[in-house]
Amino acid sequence: MPRLADSHVHLDDERFDSDREAVLQRARNADVALQVIPGTDAASWPRIHALCTPGSGLFPAYGMHPMFMHSHRADDLSTLSHWLDTKRPVAVGEIGLDFYQEGHDAQGQREYFGQQLQLAREFDLPVILHARAALDEVTTTLRRTGGLRGVVHSFSGSVEQAEQLWKIGFHLGIGGPVTYERAQRLRRIVASMPIEYLLLESDAPDQPSATHRGQRNEPSYLPDVLHCIAQLRNEDPEHIAAATTANVRRLFRI
Repeated sequence: MPRLADSHVHLDDERFDSDREAVLQRARNADVALQVIPGTDAASWPRIHALCTPGSGLFPAYGMHPMFMHSHRADDLSTLSHWLDTKRPVAVGEIGLDFYQEGHDAQGQREYFGQQLQLAREFDLPVILHARAALDEVTTTLRRTGGLRGVVHSFSGSVEQAEQLWKIGFHLGIGGPVTYERAQRLRRIVASMPIEYLLLESDAPDQPSATHRGQRNEPSYLPDVLHCIAQLRNEDPEHIAAATTANVRRLFRI
């Protein structure tokens, strides 16, 4: 089996504090060789930087997540610019828009999102995007900004929305949700989408596969996603593994 790449995993999350090294070992045992760890707020960046040591197979991304608006400060943007310049992560992320919950600060989210997209352009970095109940606006913003590349993490939109993202060169991050039989729309998209835009992700510790329903997710469960996608596409798992790992390497320049 070719080695797998987990394009989105929050290994710095406190739910891994008690056994993080064992989690990493289980991932290695499952041939998950590359893992991209996105940030959520300024407090997360030093934790991620400490984890992503040379040769570890762990790669950092730094960004300001729309669901952490309560944590963000205006000067965090200048701090982020400094981190992008001096630490050279593989991406700006996790950034985007989330209009799902009541009381969301839509305008504040838009301001942080737009400025982080500009930083991604300035430093020629891909973006890792969160787009919940806001996918059309996120896509429009990407198109209007231009000069960007990246991935919409945990994609859950329609085939028309997926096609709009492919037209501007964006990838779809697919994880545990595709393993649930009720996810029929997502399964149809994954079954026929261009493989060059497909990335595998765990989103651990969240979004476990159907096999691990109700459990803390881990990157070692990524083969569940791989085998489900291979079955949906009627393709060899080794082909899917090789192609999606190559996609991660190409997008993030790893």
